[in-house]
Amino acid sequence: MDPIEKAIRNALEKGNAGDRSFREKVYRSAFSALDRALQANPNVTVETAINRRKAMQAKIAEIEAQFLPVPDKAGPSPVRNDAVPGVDAPGQPSAARSQRSEPTFDAGERNGEEPDAHVMPVVPDIIPEGPLPRNVAEPEPDRAPRRRRPRRRGLPALFAGLTLVIVIGLGAWWLLQSGALRTPEQRGEVPVPPASVEDEDFSPSGGSAPLQTGQAEFSGEWITVFTPLDPTTVSTPSDASAEAMEDDSGAFMRVRSGASGSAVSFDVGQGILDEVSGSKAVFVLVARAEDGKATQISIDCNFGELGDCGRKRYEVGRERGEYLFDVQFPDKRAGAAGTIAITSDVENQGKAIDIYEIRVSPNQ
Repeated sequence: MDPIEKAIRNALEKGNAGDRSFREKVYRSAFSALDRALQANPNVTVETAINRRKAMQAKIAEIEAQFLPVPDKAGPSPVRNDAVPGVDAPGQPSAARSQRSEPTFDAGERNGEEPDAHVMPVVPDIIPEGPLPRNVAEPEPDRAPRRRRPRRRGLPALFAGLTLVIVIGLGAWWLLQSGALRTPEQRGEVPVPPASVEDEDFSPSGGSAPLQTGQAEFSGEWITVFTPLDPTTVSTPSDASAEAMEDDSGAFMRVRSGASGSAVSFDVGQGILDEVSGSKAVFVLVARAEDGKATQISIDCNFGELGDCGRKRYEVGRERGEYLFDVQFPDKRAGAAGTIAITSDVENQGKAIDIYEIRVSPNQ
């Protein structure tokens, strides 16, 4: 028995061979298996593939004939249609394929008549139009530009958007935690103004802004005017106070002006004034506010024959800072000592400041 016939009959025995639809499924499976075998063998030519399909088609027609009913009377034998349609070769027009005979397995029974003779059935349209072996020449492909399917960008775009949002959120969180967006006052820092200040005509009711902290960056030597280690150079009126104290930041003099607005005076020796005469000297007050209570202070000077410094105002914060002012001294001898008077609270609210040092440098 032919291997193809044996495989088909074994498949029919596993089901209802009397069911026409079942037999057609078996035939289709056989053709599919043949196509796969032909495609897997690169050495099969087109002619060989067509011959093998025709051989299977003839074998299926022979098996199918066994399931047709046997006629009771003999009649003229119809011409057997030996021309079993096969596989169209590439390039064969589709019109020739449309002329293929359709299956007539049991047409007589469907019309209520018995078949006149034993008819060899024509295999129905169950030959799969599968591709031929790979080495078979194929028609020239259509080189017309094909419309490319748009790429799906939904998920990548969503992922990129989420990543961007997370990065921005982390950056904002870092800025908030690092304090980069806070003002110097919120970070507890005192702004640093320019190194020089200008004179002002002070009036308690005026709206002039106080001067800020500076840094003493001058060439030349510094001369100490006051240090907490020598409190004898400090003079206080009856309603003012000056107390020498010390903490982790060092020794300082806590100065509190009187309720009447009287200031605390610091002596400037005649020898110091003689050294700075004829120059534009820079004075530096190193101070901070008491217990972090920011306050506005004022400074007045009396240098005798060398003049004064005008009235200065400063905003003193809780951090230790340097408060500068300069004075242009005439080129002559002082003749006597001078004073620097400091009011710790121009608003008369009883606030005090801690003074660490007062020094001067002749800026030639």
